[in-house]
Amino acid sequence: MPSNQPIVLLREVGGDRYLPIWIGPGEATAIAFAQQGMTPARPLTHDLFKDVLEAVGQELTEVRITDLREGVFYAELVFASGVEVSARPSDAIALALRTGTPIFGSDGVLDDAGIAIPDEQEDEVEKFREFLDQISPEDFGTGSQ
Repeated sequence: MPSNQPIVLLREVGGDRYLPIWIGPGEATAIAFAQQGMTPARPLTHDLFKDVLEAVGQELTEVRITDLREGVFYAELVFASGVEVSARPSDAIALALRTGTPIFGSDGVLDDAGIAIPDEQEDEVEKFREFLDQISPEDFGTGSQ
């Protein structure tokens, strides 16, 4: 991105909306490592959290992107025990990728911040990429998570 701030694009399953969430460089690295299957010599914070969950027998069942208020996204970690814990979306996504946990965005968040890009239209995807090159977090009223 021109602002050198990483962005996560979550894609709607069975739909054509994308949810852009600006994140910090540390979280971007953690997400990229998980996407690429890289394991650092020493565990990153998200790796440690995953290991702790396994050690105490707690299963993360879903991650929810629950809200967008004053430009800030909110997320929850939902555990098999029924416990829900508030989290930054970037951390929740990094943990979900490590645990194979599904990520859900609320309809309200997708309605407010989702961008529709039809998959079958390659030129539309290219336009979206060009659009992303020209925008900043302030254009969406969103900031770093």
